[in-house]
Amino acid sequence: MKRLLLLVCLAAAGVLPLFSPAAAALADHVTEVTLANGLKVILLENHKAPLVTFQVWYRVGSRNEQTGKTGLSHMLEHMMFKGTEKIGPDVFSRIIAQNGGDDNAFTSTDFTAYFENMSADRVGIPVELESDRMHGLLLREEDFKTERPVVMEERRMRTEDKPKAVMGEQLAAAAFLIQPYHWPVIGWMQDIARYTVDDLKSYYKTYYLPVNAVVVVAGDFRKESLLPMIEKAFGPIPAGVAPDQRRDKEEPQLGERRIVVRKEAQLASVEMTYHVPNLHSPDSYVLEVIASLLSGGESSRLNQTLVRDKQLALSVAADNELVSRDPNLFSVSADVLPGKTTDVVEKALLAEIELLQKTPVGARELEKAKNQLEAGFTFAQDSIFAQAMMIATYEIVSSWRDADKYVPAIRAVTAADVKRVAQKYLVPENCVAARLVPIPSTQQKPVEQGSPKQEQIVR
Repeated sequence: MKRLLLLVCLAAAGVLPLFSPAAAALADHVTEVTLANGLKVILLENHKAPLVTFQVWYRVGSRNEQTGKTGLSHMLEHMMFKGTEKIGPDVFSRIIAQNGGDDNAFTSTDFTAYFENMSADRVGIPVELESDRMHGLLLREEDFKTERPVVMEERRMRTEDKPKAVMGEQLAAAAFLIQPYHWPVIGWMQDIARYTVDDLKSYYKTYYLPVNAVVVVAGDFRKESLLPMIEKAFGPIPAGVAPDQRRDKEEPQLGERRIVVRKEAQLASVEMTYHVPNLHSPDSYVLEVIASLLSGGESSRLNQTLVRDKQLALSVAADNELVSRDPNLFSVSADVLPGKTTDVVEKALLAEIELLQKTPVGARELEKAKNQLEAGFTFAQDSIFAQAMMIATYEIVSSWRDADKYVPAIRAVTAADVKRVAQKYLVPENCVAARLVPIPSTQQKPVEQGSPKQEQIVR
């Protein structure tokens, strides 16, 4: 999901290419300063185009919520555009647009982030606007009452009306019994319906603090000019008390868990997830290579076997959640072709995992997987927006400097590592398996006799 989010944001941002990280370490280009009130400021100068991306990331996501109040992080993200003592509701985005920029925000398990992409000579505008809503947000009952239905409809459209999204939500709930990755980022519908504007006010006061935030700026600026501007705008905001970010970790699974989701859908699906470490463990980089071996490109193992040779699946995927604050999941999945069964597809997926556990991967195939990961890591940073986002994501879960470790860690992976890690983590007792079983539609679509078919465009 984090990779998908990155690609979507890149497409929306439309900013220009940056230097290749393969040519120089990120640390050689970044300036980091912590203000007196605890706000961390990370600057990356690039003068190839007169553009700048200004981003504010808060160390608060769905992992900071509690049972019964899930979705508060996402709801507060919506409310951050409802005005302050200085500007009225929905004026924030209007100001950015009038100055030729674009803005948006997104919430994850580990963070909530806000960004503006602007002409470089207008960078002072997001500086003032973001500092204003960091401490001056007005949370009004009337705004909350109109925005809550919007969020509830968003949940219906993005999750409840999408069978695979429902399966993914149920799978996470089964995989995490203790860790707060148990609930969805958008929250459970019942929680959205019952929390109050006072809950949001308390949440805002607890987490929207300089000491709990990171400002990341990339683009065509001079740090000697920009840093004093940031200090003047953000420096007077009281630091606050840094929230306790410690969370309970999952206990080891005692055996395989299984869920079945029966819902109206066009195709059946199978997904198997395994508890794995995050980027703080060397094994997490081996899991990156395993994911690439399984589904990195058309010639990968799952594509070659399940899609082409055996024609069992329409599509396949393998993914490793490397950059997350808490240990996360490794997954393999497939959309089942009509006429095939989930049993057969699951056995085929397991056979490919077993092959990794028993037979060392060849040198050429291993090198190809590493090359694909390095190329993907490099090309995913081809804009100032993406570069800033990568810096911030790593900083939230660990340190932005860890981004420079990615390619060397991938390059160090051996065939013996692949075999060992597959044997250690990708085992039945560590697995949570899910199946989506399509059921017939309960809605009868009336057909008007004698009228020609009309092509519908869904926007």
